[in-house]
Amino acid sequence: MDGAQKHSKIHGGCQCHQRILRESKPCFPKSQSWAEMKSQNKVLDKIKTIIERVKIRLKPEASPKTIKLTLEKPHSIAYQLLGEKTDRVLPLFEGLDLKLQKSGLKIGFKVYLSLALFTTILVSLATLIIVPCLAFFIFNVPFLSAILFGVGGSLFAVAFSTIGFYIYPIYRADKLKRELEDELPFATGYMAILASAGVSSEKIFSSLSNLGVSSAVSMEAKNVVRDVNLFGLDIISSLEKASKLSPSERFREMLEGFISTIHSGGNLAAFLREKTNQYMRLKRINLRKFSDTLSILSEFYVAILVTGPLLFVIMLAVMAMLGGGNLGMLSPDLLLNLLTYIGIPFASIIFLIILDAISPSW
Repeated sequence: MDGAQKHSKIHGGCQCHQRILRESKPCFPKSQSWAEMKSQNKVLDKIKTIIERVKIRLKPEASPKTIKLTLEKPHSIAYQLLGEKTDRVLPLFEGLDLKLQKSGLKIGFKVYLSLALFTTILVSLATLIIVPCLAFFIFNVPFLSAILFGVGGSLFAVAFSTIGFYIYPIYRADKLKRELEDELPFATGYMAILASAGVSSEKIFSSLSNLGVSSAVSMEAKNVVRDVNLFGLDIISSLEKASKLSPSERFREMLEGFISTIHSGGNLAAFLREKTNQYMRLKRINLRKFSDTLSILSEFYVAILVTGPLLFVIMLAVMAMLGGGNLGMLSPDLLLNLLTYIGIPFASIIFLIILDAISPSW
């Protein structure tokens, strides 16, 4: 009896378990057959393929591959042609190396000399060919006079190119000096704020180098950070190097004071605040001087480039009417053309260069 009861209980439990499983299965609607489900899946697959095709068509077409021809820079070509021959002229440009380093130009001394020689040769040859042709065919100058004009123009081109390449690093160094001195009051004020907040010296120059505004102080700070991070110099050695290569005496003085304050353990924020006030006073004085100089230059411009050419044109016209006025082989018409197309533009360019050289950037 005990075995039969146990068997009946087990059989009843199995039946109950099967009933629970049947009730827990998800039941599909009787109206939806297997064929309908299969057709719906096919429709969904077709929709997916259509969407993928539309996406492929909407993608921008890849641009055809273009062949890029990279041309070498002029200074590299000049160095390949004339680099070994510049040793003969190095003594003539003895002091140019340091000025080239202070100018901020990223070019070597021998490479710069090679570019100067290469450009001078090309300009002199072009002048020797073009000037006689223009004088003979356009201005109806005699052939011998045209040849003499070509030789004289070629010599003038050689002198102008040589002087230009010699003066350009000096001009760039002077421009960098003026930009540094114009930006110093604002840069030292910014550095004083960072120093008051307890920022380290390396972080101060790193913050200066990451300014969004392109400035000369930011470029100098980038050089300091480059020497520290790339060349492994400490901040003191990097600042000493920047001080030696800086064209500005004020910026050099500020860097040397910065180094001395670090060495002595002084208050860096107080030093920078004092320098900010000092440079701001100097900037006001420089602006007053520039205002006076600008008024004098405006008078010179009116006298030399407005009144002077007008009087010269009237004088040439009167002399041509009287039947004279030839200066050697130069007729009044030729003198007038030289004044109009060469003299006045050349003098205006020189005046603009002088004005740019003395005007502050801030």
